[in-house]
Amino acid sequence: MSLLDTRVPAVLLRVDPNPFHHGTLGAVRSLGRAGVDVHLVADAAGSPVRRSRFVTRTHAAPPPGASPAAVAAALLRVAARVARPAVLIPMDDASAVAVNRLRDELAPAYLLPQQPAALPERVADKAELAALCAAADVPHPVTVVPTSADEAASAAWRLGLPVVAKWSRPWLLPPGSDLRSTVVVRAAREARALYERTDEAGSPLLLQEFLLPGPGQDWFVHGYADRAGVLRGGGTGRKLAAWPRGAGLTAAGEWTPDPAVRAHAEAITAHLGYRGILDLDFRRCATTGRSHLLDFNPRPGAQFRLFTDSAGLDVVRAQHLDLTHRPFPAGAPRPGRTFVVENYAPLTALRRAPHDRELAWHAGDDPRPGRALWGLWTAHVARRLTTRLRPTAAPRPAAPAPRLVRQAPPPPVSLTNLPRHTGPSAPNATAAPSAPTGPAGDRKAGSR
Repeated sequence: MSLLDTRVPAVLLRVDPNPFHHGTLGAVRSLGRAGVDVHLVADAAGSPVRRSRFVTRTHAAPPPGASPAAVAAALLRVAARVARPAVLIPMDDASAVAVNRLRDELAPAYLLPQQPAALPERVADKAELAALCAAADVPHPVTVVPTSADEAASAAWRLGLPVVAKWSRPWLLPPGSDLRSTVVVRAAREARALYERTDEAGSPLLLQEFLLPGPGQDWFVHGYADRAGVLRGGGTGRKLAAWPRGAGLTAAGEWTPDPAVRAHAEAITAHLGYRGILDLDFRRCATTGRSHLLDFNPRPGAQFRLFTDSAGLDVVRAQHLDLTHRPFPAGAPRPGRTFVVENYAPLTALRRAPHDRELAWHAGDDPRPGRALWGLWTAHVARRLTTRLRPTAAPRPAAPAPRLVRQAPPPPVSLTNLPRHTGPSAPNATAAPSAPTGPAGDRKAGSR
């Protein structure tokens, strides 16, 4: 007999059109294996997810950038077809923000955690997160929100190049744009150029102290904060491999206990009164050894299935149990368990697993998504390569660039706004070296 109330269906919402979001498949399988009817509201036409035998029905999703009214209309149409209250689980930041804004309109068709007003929007906002961390005494990289292009260039110098540049609300980036949610800036002129695209990005630019990546430096915490604020269905994990390397989503991860990282997660969750599923990303400072919170995502991380305990509990099952007033099973953690995303870490997936391991796409009881993945992924990569290699109009011949002998001096101090930095890290934090080994940048997908 299922631990979950199988009379209550689940509706998964994803506005992000990414067809290879393996976290969505993980949620479909987790709930479907427990006997719950799973309705998927997403653009799944070219996705392996739609091949899963655990999808009860797919529904048209609102397009990226849809207004709250359009999101509400789409969800209410689904509710009319389901014809009974359902647990609603947003699978990306845009969905989480929209659903929280629409709480009153969506009830009683959907069951949702009782969340403080606008909290998902606040924690997902990269600029506001720094202040929230400071109030909760949780380490966060020194962060500056410039108010002019000159200030952006100056702040990049004062923080110590390279610096991390982020758009505070990445879900507002226009589809098809070359703007990335997060990039590493190596010159002051790059910070200036990014700031000048603020109107196009749809949210403010922030500059952040760069913490060097490296083995054992990147950690994450998943959990579900129940009605009492207790974290359920998750744990602390260590990133073994990322795509792209050194940044981006988790290609391979391991369930590794870390009391300090978990304490930070519990501290900020309790301080905010947060309720619902969360996915937090941390990076450990190689100099101080302190773990800094980089991102607070108010939805399931793509690798949430890593934290499946001995009773089968994970974050999406925890939300279903809590909102249907069912007891939580007494499961035991499974440290050493690993999770691998085959299309981002194929060699890791092919190696013999020394511990309990779960693959993102391939599963013995649901083989069709795994079989479909490689054909769809190969076509996807081929399209990307064709686009990049397609000949374009010949550029005008440029004047020979002068030989760079030394970096120009920093702008005057009066142009910087560093005294207004946010976050609990000290203003005189040690600057990162000028020649990092990490990639130039990456658009985040799911959880890293």
